[in-house]
Amino acid sequence: MIINAKDWRRPAFDNDAKVQSAVAEMLAEIERDGNDAITRYSLKFDQCEPKVIALKPFEEYQLDPDLADSIKLAAKRIEAFASFQKEGLTSKTFSDDYGTFGQVVSPIERVGAYIPGGRYPLISTALMTLIPAKIAGCPVRVACSPSDNPAILAAASLAGATEFIRLGGVQAIGALTFGFDEIEPVNIIVGPGNAWVNEAKKQVQSRVKIDGLAGPSELLAICDGEQPVDWIALDALAQAEHDPLACSLIVSDDKKWLESLSDFLKSDKETLTLIDNGQIELIFASQPAELVDFSEGYAPEHLMLCHQKINAEQLSNYGSLFVGANSAVALGDYISGPNHTLPTLGYAKQSGGLSVSAFLKITTIQNVSDNGRVYLSNAAQKIADAEGLKFHAKSLQIRT
Repeated sequence: MIINAKDWRRPAFDNDAKVQSAVAEMLAEIERDGNDAITRYSLKFDQCEPKVIALKPFEEYQLDPDLADSIKLAAKRIEAFASFQKEGLTSKTFSDDYGTFGQVVSPIERVGAYIPGGRYPLISTALMTLIPAKIAGCPVRVACSPSDNPAILAAASLAGATEFIRLGGVQAIGALTFGFDEIEPVNIIVGPGNAWVNEAKKQVQSRVKIDGLAGPSELLAICDGEQPVDWIALDALAQAEHDPLACSLIVSDDKKWLESLSDFLKSDKETLTLIDNGQIELIFASQPAELVDFSEGYAPEHLMLCHQKINAEQLSNYGSLFVGANSAVALGDYISGPNHTLPTLGYAKQSGGLSVSAFLKITTIQNVSDNGRVYLSNAAQKIADAEGLKFHAKSLQIRT
C-alpha cells in the first residue's frame, strides 16, 4: 500500500466528450427557449419545477438550536475573514509631474452562487459563496440550489442572498447565465458542482466570469510521524468521502508510522474499499526536501503541514494550508473562516481559492496634466511610429 514518492503519478481525468456535447446542447436550448427549456430540464433531471423562493429571516426557519448556533458562528468567522481580505483592496490614486493616476475598486453588480444539494445539502457552500460577495458589496446575489432543505434556505438567508432559485444542474448554470423568470443574467458564477455543472461553467465563461473549474476534492498531508494515526486517518477519510473520485494522500519520511497508518486503515471494511479505489494513498519520501518537492509538484487543494523540519515558507503551491495536527481540514470546510472553495488538479500553481477579490473589479483612471500631455505624448509618439500605427502617432503629435 505504501508507494515511493518518485513513483507516484496524479490520475488523469479525461474530459467526457458525451458530457461536453450534451451540455452544449442543453445550454443552446436554454439560450433559445429560456424558461421553457429550464423547466423542461428541471422536470427531467430533478422531477420538480424550478421555483423562486422568497427567503425568510434566519431565525424563522426553526432549525435545531445547536445547528443554528453553529451556522451563525461559521457565518461570523467567514465574514470576519472576508472583511480582513477586503482591507487591502481599496481605491487609491497617486500624482506625479504628469497628472493623477489611480485605481477604482468596485463590486461586480450581479452574482450567481451555485449550492450543490444532490449527494449532500451543502450548508457551508451557501455561506462560503454568498458572504464574500456580500462583504464585497455586490448588490444582487442570486443563490441556486436543487435543494430547498430548510438549513440551506436559512444559511442562504443569513449569508445575504437577495434571491433564491430552487434549481440545479446544467439548467441552473443556464438560468444564471441567460436569466430566469424576472431574474436577470448574472456577471459571475461561483460554487462547486458535479461534472455536468463544471462543464456548464466551462462553456459559459466567455459570457460570465467564473470562480474556476473544480475537480475532485484533494488532501495532501505531510507528516513526520509524530501525529496520532487516528487523527490523520480520519482527515484522509473526511476528504475522500466528498466524491468517488476524491483523493487523500499521506506522505511521510517515517516508514514505520506509515505502516501503522496502513494497518489502522485496513482494519475497517469501509476504509479498505476507499484504499482499493485509490482514494487514500500512503507515500514514502526519504527526506524532508523530497517531501517539499512532492508537495510543490502536486499543488494540492488542501495541504496539511505536520512536519517539524519543514516551514510553511518552503511551500507555495496549495489552495489552503493547514499547519499542525490541530488544524483539521474539516475546520476549513466549515468554520475556521478562510474560504473552502479551492483550486484542484494542480491549479494551485497559478491561482488561489475563492476570496472577496473575485467579486471586485479593478478599473483605472488617469487625468493627464498639461505638462504630461506634452512630455508623455512626445515619448509615446516614438513607440507609435515604431509600431507603424499612424493615427496613434497623429493623435499624440497634435497634442504637442
